[in-house]
Amino acid sequence: MQSQNTLLKQDSHHVWHPYSAIHADTPIYPVKSAQGVNITLMDGRVLIDGMSSWWSAIHGYNHPVLNQAISAQLQDMAHIMFGGLTHQPAVDLALQLVKITPKPLQTVFFSDSGSVSVEVAMKMAIQYWHAKNQANKQKLLTIRYGYHGDTFAAMSVSDPVNGMHSLFSNTLIKQLFAEAPNCTFDQSCAAEDIAPLENQLKEHHAQIAAIILEPIVQGAGGMRFYSPEYLRQVRELCDQYDVLLILDEIATGFGRTGKLFACEHANIAPDILCLGKSLTGGYMTLAATLATREIADTIRDGKPGLFMHGPTFMANPLACATALASLKLLLDSPWQETVNNIQQSLTTGLQACQQYEHVKDVRVLGAIGVIELHQAIDLKTLQPKFVDAGVWVRPFNKLIYLMPPFIISDEQLNKLIKAVCKVVAEIEY
Repeated sequence: MQSQNTLLKQDSHHVWHPYSAIHADTPIYPVKSAQGVNITLMDGRVLIDGMSSWWSAIHGYNHPVLNQAISAQLQDMAHIMFGGLTHQPAVDLALQLVKITPKPLQTVFFSDSGSVSVEVAMKMAIQYWHAKNQANKQKLLTIRYGYHGDTFAAMSVSDPVNGMHSLFSNTLIKQLFAEAPNCTFDQSCAAEDIAPLENQLKEHHAQIAAIILEPIVQGAGGMRFYSPEYLRQVRELCDQYDVLLILDEIATGFGRTGKLFACEHANIAPDILCLGKSLTGGYMTLAATLATREIADTIRDGKPGLFMHGPTFMANPLACATALASLKLLLDSPWQETVNNIQQSLTTGLQACQQYEHVKDVRVLGAIGVIELHQAIDLKTLQPKFVDAGVWVRPFNKLIYLMPPFIISDEQLNKLIKAVCKVVAEIEY
């Protein structure tokens, strides 16, 4: 194995990292291995993972059950095209997803990333209305502070200011935006919270194919938690104005908020649902877009009579087999109790950060803990402090947040929380 210095030099010259540049001056840490909730660096340091590898590794790393699922599937095939062919892992996974998601969702389209699942959902909505001879319904409506991915259509419905796509403003599809609600998770939804969205619907519903939202928790656009009552009212408005509802549960699905899916907090069902990230337990990339039977049948019966999308690695057998194993691990575990215990620990432990003048807010929902600062952090200086404290936390903008793997022990979680609180206390502006 080459030395760490050689690896870093080669990485710096040739490898692009997310939201970064070649020869970037932000620190990069070479990883040797990962086991459970621990990340072992090449220099021997061991870090407790507070991010679940961007919210996906809910069972931690190198899990024997998931390893076995991959090994077993490899004996049959690693991949096979999905055009004109099918296989047991894909069918079984589709059946399982239909079983555990809201009842109206009966059809499954597989893709290979969360961003693509959003693209698929948007295309489904537009093609649905085209098949119903309402081709003028082409626009998407959403709220500020959202994030739905980095591909072009997904960027077009992400926050136009915080969504990091102002550079592409002249290229992106022009969508409709409403102010996000100010009602927090534990509050009721006032008239002024829903009014901006309702006004957009009143004025533009004839051009709107769908509303797209992250239910209850807005992720990378601001880590904001909003009232379930708001989501219930959005569902009612979609029905009233004949607009589809797309829910992006890529970050919130599979137990992260304390419900299996965040829309369950509002007891509503979308017309289209996007899933990804922890679908495979963070092992490999796979996403799914679920739709109602009515949407699927309408697209089938319209012109051209088929849905116009087809990724090369759609329904990859290795990924589907791993997803099935991951879902069984989750559903067979006391995951509600586990997430509730994580929530209690995060609530108790992170509240100490509220005392600091540079901290604007501390909020927790399920296995999500957020510390919002008044000013943006300097990742270049803050990231090494977390690593020196023995934890892996990847803050952004004004936010330091935790989404640990569900398998984290009480001792590990307490160490993670204490490390974060210590670093927050030492922040200077």
